[in-house]
Amino acid sequence: LEVKPRERIGSRYAKRERALGRLPAVMYGHGETPAHITLDAHKALRYIHDGERVFTIKGAAGADQTVILKDLQFDYLGTNIVHLDFARVSLDEKIEARVPVKLVGESVGLKKAGAILLHPTLNVLVRCTVLALPDHVDVDVTELDVDHAISAAQVTMPEGVELASDPHDIVAAIQIAKEEVVVAE
Repeated sequence: LEVKPRERIGSRYAKRERALGRLPAVMYGHGETPAHITLDAHKALRYIHDGERVFTIKGAAGADQTVILKDLQFDYLGTNIVHLDFARVSLDEKIEARVPVKLVGESVGLKKAGAILLHPTLNVLVRCTVLALPDHVDVDVTELDVDHAISAAQVTMPEGVELASDPHDIVAAIQIAKEEVVVAE
């Protein structure tokens, strides 16, 4: 991403940047002073909506820097991104990041009447290098039957990635939907 430094900071100046099609951001970490930057909103949001989290920042003070997207700030309606937080990273250092869980396969238990697939944990915390950071973690649910569950500890992680979440978190489960009995008064 091509960035420009922001000379003035504050909500009034950030609003002016957004009106010009720019997106205000801050870049911090690695013992360096935080850098207030602005970048092209259309290009940055396209990458973010596509699921990108690791970027190379060009044009900031000094050489190109590798950063990871740490936080998004939304407007008061919660629909538009108004600010980004980036953390500087080295390509060979280990980081912790949240990765989405993707359920793969058709479960055996779903063929029974009234069975529903529960997906309570949508993402897991992993520890790996920036280069090994996966886009998502696949969880095979083909052998999952009624009244059984898959915990985070049972998820097979890609090469070089280790689980940092609670291993007892339930990633997927199948239960039979029970009908509520209404007692007449």
